[in-house]
Amino acid sequence: MPPEIPTLHILPLDSLILHEDHDRQRTLPLVDRLRAQGILRNPPVAMPLGDGSGRYMVLDGANRVTALQEMEFPHIVAQVVDTEYPNVALEVWNHVLWGMDPGELMLSVREVEGLKLMSIARASDKREELDCMPVEIQLADSHRYLTCTTREGGRMAAYLHGIVDCYKDKCFFDRTNQTEIDSFRDIHSDLTALVIFPKFGVRMVLDLASQGNLLPTGITRFTISPRALHLNYPLHELSSAKPLHYKESYLQRWIHDRVKHKNLRYYAEATFLFDE
Repeated sequence: MPPEIPTLHILPLDSLILHEDHDRQRTLPLVDRLRAQGILRNPPVAMPLGDGSGRYMVLDGANRVTALQEMEFPHIVAQVVDTEYPNVALEVWNHVLWGMDPGELMLSVREVEGLKLMSIARASDKREELDCMPVEIQLADSHRYLTCTTREGGRMAAYLHGIVDCYKDKCFFDRTNQTEIDSFRDIHSDLTALVIFPKFGVRMVLDLASQGNLLPTGITRFTISPRALHLNYPLHELSSAKPLHYKESYLQRWIHDRVKHKNLRYYAEATFLFDE
């Protein structure tokens, strides 16, 4: 039996906040594309902060949210999930680095404020003993290091930014779920390091975002099931000066019509899309 249709609502754009840094270079091309197409293809996913402020944290879709803010839209349509929603998972991306001297990387890491650094023999060494947020760095020369700082929100976010800032503009890097650098030796002849980030809880990220402590871009990934995709909602309904309650009513009628005319399709199996 298919699950319930994802919950979609019209939200004030100024009530949405991000949980990680945003790459403005990706926003400007999206603004042009949105204007040309006139639709919001995939709605972002947002979760209430639950702090009484009426704000929502964007789990997925930061570029779309930022693009519509750039276009000075008052509202956006979003898939809303609450903190008790059972099918929300938070995964962490690691970073594989290439094109930078490992020694230069470690010189920069040692200068990060509030960071403790220790050499380790294996990935698990001392990790369990530390009451901190550990980041492991595996170098191409097989040396391993463990960095550590307090779990206090502001200092922890600054520490993670400090580590990412050591390499983000100095080399090539990509996200990966791999935890051993050996799997990249045949891919990158100028391999630098594998940076392994700590795991986060959803509540921790909500608390960080609510206090304005953003994480570095590209280290968190929220998965939501089921996910509303290919909504293709008309942008003129979001950009108009009509009040929020009118737009919400219109959205629900719009969804009802698509259900009635069997325009929705549910895929129970894992799916690869080749037109993205």
